Amino acid sequence: MTEGSFWDDQTVAQKVINEANRLKALVNPVHVFRGEVADLEAMLELVAESKPNDTAEYLPELLNMIEKRLPKLDALELSSFLTGPRDACNALLTVNSGAGGTESCDWADMLLRMYTRWGERAGFEVETLDIMPGEEAGISSATIRITGPHAFGYAKAERGVHRLVRISPFDSNARRHTSFSSVDVVAEVEDDVEIEVNEADIRTDVYRASGKGGQHVNRTESAVRLTHLPTNIVVTCQNERSQIKNKATAMRTLKSRLLEKQEDEKRSEQEKFYGEKGEIAWGNQIRSYVFQPYQLVKDLRTGAETGNVQAVMDGELDPFIHAWLRAGGPTSRQTASEREANDA
Repeated sequence: MTEGSFWDDQTVAQKVINEANRLKALVNPVHVFRGEVADLEAMLELVAESKPNDTAEYLPELLNMIEKRLPKLDALELSSFLTGPRDACNALLTVNSGAGGTESCDWADMLLRMYTRWGERAGFEVETLDIMPGEEAGISSATIRITGPHAFGYAKAERGVHRLVRISPFDSNARRHTSFSSVDVVAEVEDDVEIEVNEADIRTDVYRASGKGGQHVNRTESAVRLTHLPTNIVVTCQNERSQIKNKATAMRTLKSRLLEKQEDEKRSEQEKFYGEKGEIAWGNQIRSYVFQPYQLVKDLRTGAETGNVQAVMDGELDPFIHAWLRAGGPTSRQTASEREANDA
């Protein structure tokens, strides 16, 4: 970075700066914590050398120093679990409605809001790339980009089927309904990642963007849909005013999904991420959200649970994500039936 020609290529320079910032974010907290541990050791030596009557005077201060450092130790422990090849990448999170009709579409919309809130609370940038409204309410599907350090490392814990149990506002008889939505998360690949995509295998469709965006967005065919014919993977993007920008974003998303699928097929000793979700219906859920007759959110993979449903829907997902990371991530996943059998 100190070379005179460093800024000749802005794109390369920015990549170097981003990589340097990423490494600093990993190394600096460790150095700072080591210094604080050294201070604690010095304090312990001081207590050991003091007279017995003076020990009581130093003990409260020593305990206070230790308590203040426990959250930092917790954060360092969590960062040690984010060692995947693309855990440091941005995340592309897609929500799809499943079994449950209008109720399921409304549930998908609630999940989209929950993940948007979670990303904002965690300090990430959240951008909606594509959204497809439901026929009567909610959304049929939506894709958001979560940008920030280790966004994929944390967000990948949410991949799977999510079940909602509540008294449906769409039921005139006020009956309890169970609905499902699935969440898929892939790492956003960089433009320089080598992955072969044959242009002849891609069908490109353009259409008018839906929703908010002004006259230009709604009157021109700026939205882009790419279909990879061999795998039948479909990606769309309509958040930009320019069709060219939407196509570039959609292509990057397609490459991300193809790369994840390729690695999925090679992961014979682990559970396959695309296969683990199964049908978006009963028996495949990773987490249950019960609104009535009692309030409980329970992760069926780790057993983590809370009765504060409102906080979870407002983006308080860290307890579930952290528990999943500490449990070993995808290698520790249990099916819903296995977890419920163990609980019984």
